[in-house]
Amino acid sequence: MIKYILLVVLLTSSLEGLKLHKKRTNFENVPKFKTLYTDQYLDHFNKRDDRTYKQRFLVNDEWFNPNDGPVFFYAGNEGDIESFWNNTGFMFDIAPVFQALVVFPEHRYYGESLPFGDSSFDQDKIGFLSVEQTMADYAVLLTKLQQDYNLCRKKNPIIAFGGSYGGILAAYMRYKYPNIVRGALAASAPIYLTAGLAPSTLFFQDVTNDFDKEPGCVPLVRQAFDAMENAAKQGDYKLLSEKFKLCEPISDAAGYKHLLLWMRNAFTIMAMVDYPYPASFLGDLPAWPVRFACQQLVNDTAKGVDILSSFKNLASILYNDTSKCFDIYEQFIECADPTSCGLGNDAKSWDYQACTELNTVQETNGVSDMFPVISYNEELREQYCLKTWGVKVRKEWPSIQFWGKHIKTATNIVFSNGLLDPWHNGGPLTNVSDSLVAVIIEDGAHHLDLRGSDPNDPQSVKIARYLEIEQIIKWIEEARKEPCEKF
Repeated sequence: MIKYILLVVLLTSSLEGLKLHKKRTNFENVPKFKTLYTDQYLDHFNKRDDRTYKQRFLVNDEWFNPNDGPVFFYAGNEGDIESFWNNTGFMFDIAPVFQALVVFPEHRYYGESLPFGDSSFDQDKIGFLSVEQTMADYAVLLTKLQQDYNLCRKKNPIIAFGGSYGGILAAYMRYKYPNIVRGALAASAPIYLTAGLAPSTLFFQDVTNDFDKEPGCVPLVRQAFDAMENAAKQGDYKLLSEKFKLCEPISDAAGYKHLLLWMRNAFTIMAMVDYPYPASFLGDLPAWPVRFACQQLVNDTAKGVDILSSFKNLASILYNDTSKCFDIYEQFIECADPTSCGLGNDAKSWDYQACTELNTVQETNGVSDMFPVISYNEELREQYCLKTWGVKVRKEWPSIQFWGKHIKTATNIVFSNGLLDPWHNGGPLTNVSDSLVAVIIEDGAHHLDLRGSDPNDPQSVKIARYLEIEQIIKWIEEARKEPCEKF
């Protein structure tokens, strides 16, 4: 059966991109799902607390063969789970061939899965948000599904998928619950960086490296930031407000810093989602947005457009405000994660997690990167987190709880990374062991391999998906050797 699946995949892909379904660039082509809810304990580890909350999860079982089909489980991360459903087409490309059950659980405190509704973010209620509690949610849900679908290890092995923080969770699920999860595809999962084991300048240095691939771009970016700095030193906040068409003019150093962070965030997002086709994952962006932005900046300045107006035009590629001005306070929220927390309630949850378990201390120095000096270190993080959430940072805990770089005792994980992704140096880039495999995507941005097949995909991501399919088949073959026990 499995060899037959491999044959089908080889014939249908031919390393030219999986085309088992229609192209899934548009949401209308994404498979339908059932929206379900399950009761989860608020605190899995306190047996005296019986309170529960409703966790949302999405299911597609149209291709599922209960006699032979695996479970494809996406480890929901920091956002509404429907957004990840709409942007994880690789699972849907291969699920019909594997005859898999597809399950997308929503992370507690994100999307609709708010234990206390709008008050979930109060300091006395947000403490139930943690990686450990979330993984316990997933383990309990998967165990319940074995009853609903009569699953067993031999016939229906569970394969975890995840991108970014979801990739971290997919790997951690294999660490923590190998009795449930047979293998994991951890795409763009910076497990070393978020454990506090990477230099504080790593991320923005790699953002700069992405833009430095485009001729003439980085010098102009530096020139633009210098022009902003000169205006700020002269106290000419009016000039900056007018040039950047700000809805709420800035008038002091604090407003100027927020403008800098808003501008830096535009480069961050474009580098992360530097996909070979238009996409709307973290913003409505054109194909190859880094190249697009650099070419526009070079062309604008060549036409005589002043550097600050040209810079504003570059930012509008991401922010694309249809109004006549940019609301920088609505479009960017400063938080404990300088690489961005997102917006809305999800930003509050991520901010809290960046204070408790996920270390994203990254800063810019103007030397190894193209940005102004914006310091962010452990001391500043500690001050912010105590003031905002009333928590004391436990810096060493992530590497203790989640193994740091000492992961050789784990098995059956693929760590995939695209070299265009500014997170790629934060995770494993070479094989750790025979069953902890690194897959490198030369022309890939943030978890490009998890997105659906597209005619514009570079060859490197097609090969990566083939290698990932090989590992998935290997894990399923391992499961076939075991008794058909329940999870």
